[in-house]
Amino acid sequence: MLSNLIRKLLRGQTFREWFVEFLQFCTVGLGAYIVDVGLFNLLAYSLPIDLPGDKSLTAKIVSVTVSVIFAWIANRLWTFKKRRNENKGREFAMFALVNLGGLLIALGCLGFSRYVLHLTTQFADNVSGNIVGLVLGTAFRYVMYRYFVFSPASRREKVASCGEKTADA
Repeated sequence: MLSNLIRKLLRGQTFREWFVEFLQFCTVGLGAYIVDVGLFNLLAYSLPIDLPGDKSLTAKIVSVTVSVIFAWIANRLWTFKKRRNENKGREFAMFALVNLGGLLIALGCLGFSRYVLHLTTQFADNVSGNIVGLVLGTAFRYVMYRYFVFSPASRREKVASCGEKTADA
């Protein structure tokens, strides 16, 4: 039973191959994190411009959007290059939807901190949006990238239409 679960989670990879993929994902994630946090703090606290709405929430939306584009390119070309989708538009749309989920997780944490706990300092915003929201959002993203976004559509559609099980299912 446990070996069956491990085999399904590894999706035909050895543990070493999976571990290298996971480290690449974490490296890309670190780069995206630097883009996200740096741009968030620049927009929310450093530039003398007024963003529409709540400045912190708007800055978070912009910073996550830019970091998502960076992460898609890096994951597509490096982390999941052997399993990327031929249809780039479909893959990016799925990637964007997954990251919308990640954004909602980060915004939920930030909004809860600001509007429920009434913690409105730069430190509180960074802890709630860029640490708690990031950890929860990253776990969500990795699972979704691995099993849905960077999984060739033809294999998923074949399984869905034929009811067959493959090594990926």
